Amino acid sequence: MPARILIAEDETDLAGIVHDYAIAAGWSAEIVGDGVAAVERVQRGGIDVLVLDLMLPGLDGLSVCKAVRESCDLPIIMVTARVQEIDRLLGLEAGADDYVCKPFSPRELIARIKAVLRRVQVQPGAVVRPLEIDEAAHVARVRGESLALTRAEFSLLAAMARRPGVIHSRAQLLDCLSQDRLDVSDRAIDTHIKNLRRKLQQIAPDLELIRSVYGVGYCVEIQAA
Repeated sequence: MPARILIAEDETDLAGIVHDYAIAAGWSAEIVGDGVAAVERVQRGGIDVLVLDLMLPGLDGLSVCKAVRESCDLPIIMVTARVQEIDRLLGLEAGADDYVCKPFSPRELIARIKAVLRRVQVQPGAVVRPLEIDEAAHVARVRGESLALTRAEFSLLAAMARRPGVIHSRAQLLDCLSQDRLDVSDRAIDTHIKNLRRKLQQIAPDLELIRSVYGVGYCVEIQAA
């Protein structure tokens, strides 16, 4: 079944170009021109990726992103003409999976959509080989060997493994721990990640399973078996 792309963009010509490229890539595509319509369409279901303009009428892109994140983990690619660092970080803090600045090449956007779809396709079971997460048993394994993790370390690793390749900001990881009723500070995230890396490397010193993105956050990288 072809992937279904929702394009939330009020620039008619640009929306049409992205729509045509998505169809040429073998996907189905829909266009909405304002933020309220974007949230309503996502809530009806059946969408695989949301391409979301930041400056939408009715409800801006950041508000749309936050509203979508409250109900689902739909992959979101933010599109905007605002290129300042703070805007990029705000998009990621709101829950966007990727960020493309205007003007952009439609081929680049299509490549980013493909990358997001690949991440989603490896999600079931939260398996990022050679890392395996069994959330029901509260066990994480690397190459079949169990890791001795604290509750906070396991929660962080499991959260990142659910969406491999996606950058998680410190704020998002703090939210993850607060949902598990773990009280930690912003800088404690860095300490937990450092300890996680040490434990992972004790078993698999040749692999870098957790990647840092300077000034943004961390992600679990997809690795071959």
